[in-house]
Amino acid sequence: MPSHNAKRGGVGGVVSTPLTLIIGTLVALAIIGGVAWWTRSDADPVTIDAIGDRVQTRRAGALPVFAGSGETAALYRFARERGDVLQWMPCTCGCEQLGHGSNRSCYIKSETADSTTWTSHAAT
Repeated sequence: MPSHNAKRGGVGGVVSTPLTLIIGTLVALAIIGGVAWWTRSDADPVTIDAIGDRVQTRRAGALPVFAGSGETAALYRFARERGDVLQWMPCTCGCEQLGHGSNRSCYIKSETADSTTWTSHAAT
């Protein structure tokens, strides 16, 4: 009579079943898909709007390429995270004539739950 503690066959004592292979394949595809989605967002196109500013729509949380790094990137992050503050700050460059309602409009054109459309107006 076989013992209940007997090792199963296969590599390293693990049995390869069709279910194990399917689960492993699904996990690998999920990882590959996540990496592809992450890197694709860096290739989001930058376009020029009607007033000559660069515009880029990025997934939520990602800054536009024209935000650069350092202080400029910090200001773009602040515009996204603290819109409640910037909405009360008027812009001093006269862009209200272009439809900007607050200083936040110099950074963000529009937002959805999944993405932010950024403008380079503040970076220029």
